[in-house]
Amino acid sequence: MAKPAPDPLEALVSDILKSPKYNHVCEELVQHIGADELGKRRNLKEAVKAAKNKLHQVGGAFLDGGAAEWGEALAEAARSGDLPAACEQIMNHHASTRERLPILEEFYTALFADLPPVRSVLDVACGLNPLAIPWMPLAPGAVYYAYDIYRDMIDLLNMFWPLVGVQGQAAARDMSRFIPPERVDVALVLKTIPCLEQLDKTAGLRLIETINAAFLVVSFPVRSLGGYDKGMAENYETRLHTLLEGKNWPVKRFEFATELAFVISKPEVEVS
Repeated sequence: MAKPAPDPLEALVSDILKSPKYNHVCEELVQHIGADELGKRRNLKEAVKAAKNKLHQVGGAFLDGGAAEWGEALAEAARSGDLPAACEQIMNHHASTRERLPILEEFYTALFADLPPVRSVLDVACGLNPLAIPWMPLAPGAVYYAYDIYRDMIDLLNMFWPLVGVQGQAAARDMSRFIPPERVDVALVLKTIPCLEQLDKTAGLRLIETINAAFLVVSFPVRSLGGYDKGMAENYETRLHTLLEGKNWPVKRFEFATELAFVISKPEVEVS
């Protein structure tokens, strides 16, 4: 009796998760992208190639190095009292946080200045941004929830929380579909919407509407990864106003050298 043909989606997921570049990506995201590409491509080989290309666009293009090697450096820095310097060095390995390093203190000081004490934070598609906690004016005993697609990065963050004195929880999720259940004072949606909307055009609107936060901090890059302007700030600002159309939510605009940010108030959600 002939063996049944292997399931194409299972074969695609297995192939991608065996790749050194993508073996730490959460399986639900690979399944999501893989199912979409199998429906558009002529065969499995083409679908695998297209899925890897999409994974590169939404994650791989931003990351330089592996999170497993950074844990000991953070632990040693905490023991020697030099944790912020180690955090800064590691944030250099992710394009998003690397671009933010020159404005890091200014960024969080300005964005949090007019907010009530921040006792809880949600960081969506966080990358290495939680390593910026030493620069965030959080209330003592703050709780920090973080989600990203890389399981090794999540392991790093779950090791990091005690080092920085924060009650933290991190998990790997496909943020183009997952809706965080936590109610928080501030949700960070930093340079996230353009990536998620490559997977699902409705993802940005769904996040903005369903995140249960008193304040949303939404930001966009002002240049491409190659350093080109391309009118990105204007286009993304227009996109945000489209997403907020019909919502009576106060918005404050902040323009930094490397990032355009907005603090959006959700009056229906109370701070803790």
